[in-house]
Amino acid sequence: MSELRTAPEHPYQDPQLPVEQRVADLVSRLSLEDKAGLLFHTIALMVDPSTDLEVMGMPSLESMIRDRRMTHFNLVGSPGAGREFAAWTNSVQRIASRTGWGIPITFSTDPRHSFSDNPAAAMAAGPFSQWPETLGLAAIGSEELVQQFADIARKEYLAAGIRLALHPQIDLATEPRWSRIVGTFGEDADLTSRLGAAYIRGFQGDMLGADSVSTMTKHFPGGGPQKDGEDPHFPYGREQVYPGDGFAYHLRPFLAAIEAGTSQMMPYYGMPVGTEYEEVGFGFNKSVITGLLRQELGFDGIVCTDWSIVTDSSVQGELIEARAWGVEHLAPIDRLEKVLHAGADQLGGEHCTELLIELVHSGRVSEDRIDVSVARLLREKLTLGLFDDPYVDEDQAEIVIGNEEFRSAGRVAQRASVTVLKNAVPTDASNATRPILPLASGLRVYAEGVAATAVATRGEVAANPEEADVAIIRLQAPFEPRTGGVAPYFRAGSLEFTEHDVSRLRELAERIPVIVDVYLDRPALLAPVAELAAALIVDYGASDDAVLDVLFGAAAPEGRLPFDIPRSQEAVAAQRPDVPFDTADPLFRFGDGLDLPSAPDGEGGS
Repeated sequence: MSELRTAPEHPYQDPQLPVEQRVADLVSRLSLEDKAGLLFHTIALMVDPSTDLEVMGMPSLESMIRDRRMTHFNLVGSPGAGREFAAWTNSVQRIASRTGWGIPITFSTDPRHSFSDNPAAAMAAGPFSQWPETLGLAAIGSEELVQQFADIARKEYLAAGIRLALHPQIDLATEPRWSRIVGTFGEDADLTSRLGAAYIRGFQGDMLGADSVSTMTKHFPGGGPQKDGEDPHFPYGREQVYPGDGFAYHLRPFLAAIEAGTSQMMPYYGMPVGTEYEEVGFGFNKSVITGLLRQELGFDGIVCTDWSIVTDSSVQGELIEARAWGVEHLAPIDRLEKVLHAGADQLGGEHCTELLIELVHSGRVSEDRIDVSVARLLREKLTLGLFDDPYVDEDQAEIVIGNEEFRSAGRVAQRASVTVLKNAVPTDASNATRPILPLASGLRVYAEGVAATAVATRGEVAANPEEADVAIIRLQAPFEPRTGGVAPYFRAGSLEFTEHDVSRLRELAERIPVIVDVYLDRPALLAPVAELAAALIVDYGASDDAVLDVLFGAAAPEGRLPFDIPRSQEAVAAQRPDVPFDTADPLFRFGDGLDLPSAPDGEGGS
């Protein structure tokens, strides 16, 4: 949406000139304070931009723009539906247009199109169309579907004013306890490489341009091989280990991402242990960022660190120490210097512009070094067309974001991603010859974890198991609750179901056939559930309606497991965290999944 614009006063404002000429002109005009602001990319809560955020240890968004000259913000939350979202981003662009040289804002976001709700990694869909998690796209395994999803997400982001996706996450899920697996394409490097490249093409197109959303691919050089499966958001998970010499395996999806043209790359928090690389977090790691990524692999795009690796932060008033793994002993200004010398262009989750200015004034970092990153960052803004028109059409946003066509496509993908792992012939039914799935419509159904209103459209809701023909139970994959900071949002630790859950299933299975659906955000130990259930399915983010459509034969499941399912906790502990398919005698294997027979005449879902 073009607002009133005057004729270009300076070359950088002239869309007829080559991008490189415009970049050079603007870099020559910027003060050190302007340049410093470009090198920081932090969180913006979608509230009134003048709101004081000191409770989070942050100034207001407006002051970060005007006083610190910051122009890259990671959006958290939502002000409402499509129109409200667009109106908010437009209002912030107006603040930027009246500040300094009028550098427009690049708004970014973590994934917003699925079911996760973790402020440190992903957000629930809200006004956007809702799809299965990335694992669910991997379960379907179609490059065409992934590109369709990314293209739809691109259109919704564009309408909202979001021009940078802080994804895809192309780490490999070789350590089944790791809490970030839900955002990956699973365990296989070939599948992840194919789907990750399709994802990037869907967001960016064949070339980055005015209709693109830039992608920040993460987490270089692969964040999967975590010691004991812990996550480097936390000090107890800072080490990445390679006992199987699998470093090169984890690098393969990033080679595909570079070939697909990803515009940005994010190194992870973790520090490599026992490799040829320096044992410091990847954001500080010159041997990885400059040596491997820049020189060996030839990546010349933007490198932005993961969030909050230099200064301490605050979550709901609780102090969170900087994730400065391997350099904890350094002062924040020394950490920042190490990041810049490592070759990163931006600091994620930080707003300490004064430290960068001090580094330059003291001569520890040259302004020429800063100009290299400033040029990369401005080049992307210009290539995306933000300098020419940073505003979006609020009427169009209301039409595009979460429209029925996009929501319908998401629902189709949810159904398709469902993976059937067991479908037995009931043993308690006389003359039974066909598996329990698909269910006949009109059955009396006892349900737990499923909305009664969803069940009622397909059968009769039973108040207790004694009145039911079948039970449908939806479970969350197990995890160990953690406390402190953002830890409660990360589903980590043991993969075993509790004895309470197993006993409850056993009690039900002794009365009636039980169908179990598990939300599989990690490779849960499904053996006791598979033994007790008449049918076992898994999903990777699917609504009650999507799951019931599969169970009652109204939709065909297409999902195949994107990783192995270990047989025991002992097998999990014994496998090497960097090696794919290393669990002994898995209960289910990568690629497992059953098709369902057609519903008999007169049966099937609505």
